[in-house]
Amino acid sequence: MTAASDLRPRGIHTRQLTAADIGPLNLMFSDAFSDRYRRDGLAGVHVPPLNPAIWRYAIDGAGEGASCWVDERDELLAFNVAHQSGTEGWMGPLAVRPDLQGSGLGKEVVTRGIEYLRQRGCTVIGIETMPRTLDNIGFYGRLGFVPSRLTVTFTVEAHRARCVLLSQLGVAEAEGALRECAALMQRLQPGVDFTREILLTRALGVGDTVLLTGRDGIRGFALCHAAPLIEGRTRDELRVLKLSVGDAMEFGPLLTAIGGYARIAGTSRAALRVQGDYPDAYRHLAASGARVRWTDLRMTLTGYAEHVSERGIVFSNWEI
Repeated sequence: MTAASDLRPRGIHTRQLTAADIGPLNLMFSDAFSDRYRRDGLAGVHVPPLNPAIWRYAIDGAGEGASCWVDERDELLAFNVAHQSGTEGWMGPLAVRPDLQGSGLGKEVVTRGIEYLRQRGCTVIGIETMPRTLDNIGFYGRLGFVPSRLTVTFTVEAHRARCVLLSQLGVAEAEGALRECAALMQRLQPGVDFTREILLTRALGVGDTVLLTGRDGIRGFALCHAAPLIEGRTRDELRVLKLSVGDAMEFGPLLTAIGGYARIAGTSRAALRVQGDYPDAYRHLAASGARVRWTDLRMTLTGYAEHVSERGIVFSNWEI
């Protein structure tokens, strides 16, 4: 029998991911996740490469948290993209080359990510995985993660509706809106801040932020990506990555505005990953005829659980 240590190539070291790594990163991502489906009994499922623009968003947004493991020839062996939004930290995507499964490299990849987020002051550290993937759930459990509620992905059809977009505002007005969005997050989840993600989305041209406004200023917002997730695909779905409303009663109006942006962006629908901690939002979507498309299991590190807003709603997508 081959020892686990014998599986590991020589000269392994870590370095920060850069945009130059996107090509090999995409190939390994496709291979590793397709292999995961095969081991789950879905041999016919092939996970396609992601849109390079989405990888750029993930790598630039994570900064030093985007790490890879390479051998002495600088060939990619594993990677982990650890993200930080103020005090909220999460990891994903992350993968180990299929032929190195069981070598102990996966444990190193995750524990390095945990340590990085701890050192950065994160009070929430989480990950999302597929509920049916028992190997992954057990693996993360042995590293200190415990299961939380399901995240349910709903889709709503694009439609004609008024929406206010951050990109439509002048410079001074946009800066003020960003400050108000940050202040709203401080009221709902102190320490969590999505400003960097909002700015990077706009800088890379992969989406926009829908603003829900009222007499007293910003009442909610939704950071959305309209760029195709899959390499070579056309725009078909708007993806909501972050969402916040100060009062659960404002979720319906913000959802309407998101549908309006989906139409403006040239997509046929909008997808929202609804965390099970917010049953009012779930019931609203189910009653409105939105379609359930996918489920994920949210897991958090022991001692680093999420804070659930008592009055408003905060969705934070832990995948790109």
